[in-house]
Amino acid sequence: MNIILHDFGKHLNFAPLTLTRPLGDLRVGIFTNAERWKELIPEASISFKTSTYLQNVFPLIKKEENLWWNASVIPTLEVLTYIQNLAKGESLFVDGTWVAYKGEELADGMQIEIPISSVIVLEERWNLFQYNDKILENDFLIKKRLKISADLPASCTLIGPREKLFIAPSAKLECAILNTNTGIIYLDEHSEIMEGSVVRGGLYLGEHAALKLATKIYGATTIGPHCKVGGEVNNVIFQAYSNKGHDGFVGNSVIGEWCNLGADTNTSNLKNNYGKVKAYDFESGSVKQTDVQFMGLMMGDHSKSGINTMFNTATVVGVSSTVFGAGFPPKYIPSFSWGGFDSNSKFNFEKAIEAANNMMVRRGLQLSKHEVEVLEHIFHSF
Repeated sequence: MNIILHDFGKHLNFAPLTLTRPLGDLRVGIFTNAERWKELIPEASISFKTSTYLQNVFPLIKKEENLWWNASVIPTLEVLTYIQNLAKGESLFVDGTWVAYKGEELADGMQIEIPISSVIVLEERWNLFQYNDKILENDFLIKKRLKISADLPASCTLIGPREKLFIAPSAKLECAILNTNTGIIYLDEHSEIMEGSVVRGGLYLGEHAALKLATKIYGATTIGPHCKVGGEVNNVIFQAYSNKGHDGFVGNSVIGEWCNLGADTNTSNLKNNYGKVKAYDFESGSVKQTDVQFMGLMMGDHSKSGINTMFNTATVVGVSSTVFGAGFPPKYIPSFSWGGFDSNSKFNFEKAIEAANNMMVRRGLQLSKHEVEVLEHIFHSF
């Protein structure tokens, strides 16, 4: 099966996280949607229909028979049966929302409404942390299939049902307190929970990811592959390869890839008057009112904060920005900002690429030619 993950006009709804990737490559729960489909249908090929400037990194591949999938919809085991029975020229809908179409080119098709309560449709970037608890539960059922959990070390304490905890054979943990009464906990291959850490589910700790000494985790939190996290974290998604290695609070936030939050970086996630927050909207290029009370930091790929940085409620930081200085920076910091307090201070593009590669080379990686082209597009456009 050839699955095409279609942004379906929502690409900028999830910026700055999607400035560097299509919606189908955005992590929420345990997986990205591309990874989720490979878990559900291992033999499937995956490609993307997204913004033109991203297609060299995330190509679109069409075959004679394709499954076009709305990338803002999270597939589940329950959906799989309907997909396998979908005929060419038919479309699936859930509560009036287009979910999928089978055919060579995307078309309207004969509409089939499916009665599935577990389907989650993401509309805005804050839905990522808002729905993360339910998505973690669904992904847990997919991820742990046909696998046997390792034993919990005797030095650790488990509160809640053992069946909601999965420990990969190569995962390491000692002297940790884990509570599954509030959600699942999945510790992936080569992940580590260091001594003194306290975790309330749900939590996904990705491959080669680590919780530093005495970390406090509140669900529902996703810590993607190769991330290192410490301090206090509440309902946060780290995409991959990002670090918050020291004390400080981050809540109701989504952090992109290759980010680093300096020691004692803190985010406010609630206004002093307990009101609904306003947040920057990339589609309109202006601040808009939301219906959300709790919202922390949204940070694009390759961005960094200096030590003791204080982010205000509902702050948005673009791609490859370096934020430092006294006081609260603005609630919107454009991509390639240097310092973050002066809108005229821009990170030199060549130096930004050098800094990104300096971080990546420590993991044996570097930016490809096409990834540099994507960053250059963002530099001139956002």
